[in-house]
Amino acid sequence: MDALLLDYLPVLIFAGIAAVIGILFMVMAFVLAPSNPDPEKVSTYECGFNAFDDSRMKFDVRFYLVAILFIIFDLEVAFLFPWAVTLRDHLGVFEFWSMMVFLGVLTVGFIYEWRKGALEWE
Repeated sequence: MDALLLDYLPVLIFAGIAAVIGILFMVMAFVLAPSNPDPEKVSTYECGFNAFDDSRMKFDVRFYLVAILFIIFDLEVAFLFPWAVTLRDHLGVFEFWSMMVFLGVLTVGFIYEWRKGALEWE
């Protein structure tokens, strides 16, 4: 049992050092950072405009559209990197063309959104 616990000692040391460094940085920032708040600096601010009086106010659908577009193209990159790394060693013609179909569908969707004006911000 002792040998098993000794195998995890480097992990425990690493976690301890990381915790000490993290706490040290937070304490140093709290002690050394200048603190001179003014009303403008501590005022509520969100998304480029002042906060609403009522939290049940409707948001413009463009905020959600931009978030969805970001997620779609972020996932595209997340799928594209591992595919590109393994392409030269393991993938064949079928895998190459299946990724081209995937990218084609995303490109058609992007062109559709562009034509519909989803990327325009007024």
